[in-house]
Amino acid sequence: MASKIVVIGAVGGRIATVFEKLSKLHSKNIISFAIIVGELFKDPIESSSENDEVVSALLDGGITVPLPTYFTLGKRPLPEKLVQQLEASGGEICPNLYFLGKRSTIKTSEGIRIVALGGAVNPEITAGLSKDKYLPFHTEDDAKSLRGANTADILITSYWPSSIRSGSKVSFRDDTFQPSAEQCVADLCATLKPRYHFSTSDQVFYEREPFFHFPTEDQPDTKSITRFISLAPFDNPSNSKWLYAFSLDPRAAPPLTLPVGATASPFIQNTKKRQRLPNQEHLYSRFSQTDGHHRVSKRARQPPPTPAECFFCLSNANLATHLITSIATDSYLTTAKGPLSKASTFPSLGCPAHILIIPLTHSPTLDSITDVPSRTATYTEMQRYRKALHRMLVARSKQELGAVTWEVSRAGGIHIHWQFLPVSTDLITRGLVEAAFKVEAENAKYPTFKTKEIGGGIGEEEDYFRVWIWKPGKSESNGAGGDGNTENDPTSGAETTGKEVSLVLPLSSNFRFDLQFGRRVMAKLLQLEDRLNWKDCLQSEADEAADAEAFKKAFKEFDFSQEEE
Repeated sequence: MASKIVVIGAVGGRIATVFEKLSKLHSKNIISFAIIVGELFKDPIESSSENDEVVSALLDGGITVPLPTYFTLGKRPLPEKLVQQLEASGGEICPNLYFLGKRSTIKTSEGIRIVALGGAVNPEITAGLSKDKYLPFHTEDDAKSLRGANTADILITSYWPSSIRSGSKVSFRDDTFQPSAEQCVADLCATLKPRYHFSTSDQVFYEREPFFHFPTEDQPDTKSITRFISLAPFDNPSNSKWLYAFSLDPRAAPPLTLPVGATASPFIQNTKKRQRLPNQEHLYSRFSQTDGHHRVSKRARQPPPTPAECFFCLSNANLATHLITSIATDSYLTTAKGPLSKASTFPSLGCPAHILIIPLTHSPTLDSITDVPSRTATYTEMQRYRKALHRMLVARSKQELGAVTWEVSRAGGIHIHWQFLPVSTDLITRGLVEAAFKVEAENAKYPTFKTKEIGGGIGEEEDYFRVWIWKPGKSESNGAGGDGNTENDPTSGAETTGKEVSLVLPLSSNFRFDLQFGRRVMAKLLQLEDRLNWKDCLQSEADEAADAEAFKKAFKEFDFSQEEE
């Protein structure tokens, strides 16, 4: 069923007047919700007392918000009194008025997905996510993190996407007032392919011709359509359009025929390219070794977390940014929270080296990433990270360390990820690592492990637990052939040789699988059974940051994400 939606440009403090008009419109048309894409308040520097009065009126019920209304961060700071209320309430100002945040993804009760990016690019921050939730600045990583939402029905940005007028015949009323544009916004729009992309203009209204995105491999006959609309401020001197009403059914399939006048996407199709992120320090949250979420019985019956709530999604606003160590195009690395190993476990590395390899796309399994090129690129890049970690072990440990990487792939999971942990080459050579996984499974009365390579898990009929056990070859340091099968990473420009076995344990509803299975096996192998529960291994933020920095130092020369493009 289609929902009626109203989008409003900058209100500039005229909140009572705008909501009165919205109330009258709502009484005649039954609007599902409204979105304010421009400034809701006046400039707090020039009108702090007026803004305080408006905020007080909202909080005291002096101004009624007639229907659910969302607003985001614009180009100016929010009033301090409003910020205090947001901190206290968690995003709700008053009944029906909700703050989307600087960087967010939500799904409304109607099933409509909204992605919002407020503020302008902060040139002083070259890498990482912005930390202040209320200042009108974002980073390129903020925009990049939102790509993990994968799709959007409505995209809201304070700034225009670069090149949006390219290929368009729609004239702009006054080029002197053309808004500033950002490439990271264009890349975000090209990735999400929203049905509607809304922004604001200082003086005039602008609506581009609809444009289509090129078909994907899994939908060769479908061209997703985006409509870009920029709204003028309320009560503007040129009397330009400040309100836009439309209907949207999120379940409707993309049209098979193009709208009249539609053009090709104005964006250069280079969304897979990335700028170098020299420090890549700032990005993530609670990296525990479960699905990424605490299992609380009261939450078990609730819908799965959205990307904005997921502890493995970069669009989550509550991020502990000090744990991220590298970000590539489709995936990233982070040190584990509550790591199994300690810095003293592997002296040659100087850090615990318990690492998580996480895709940017929010998906419970690799197989469930719907966009085929994205799915393939994600798996390839995660493998590239794994092989880069292997090369680090070879260089730092002089072949004394191999590695174990494991994953739990479940359709009912939250956000797929791999866990990487070094282990003595001697234990692997003696067959003790492989035996440990098989014996532990047998003791738990799990099915038997199968030795097979399943790639990205495409076509696997059941959920599964997978573990790769890798050891370096005898001539690893000079790239000569190893004593087993050979790994070759054509994208890295370097060969990694060695012997690896892939074990797969099918999971079914016939038994309860322990998500800590991989950690439990490794704890016994490394004689770290007192550290089996990650909660017993929590560190101070300073110690976590120190371990992350130590890993980045060890991994630096092998980190392909730092390469110039």
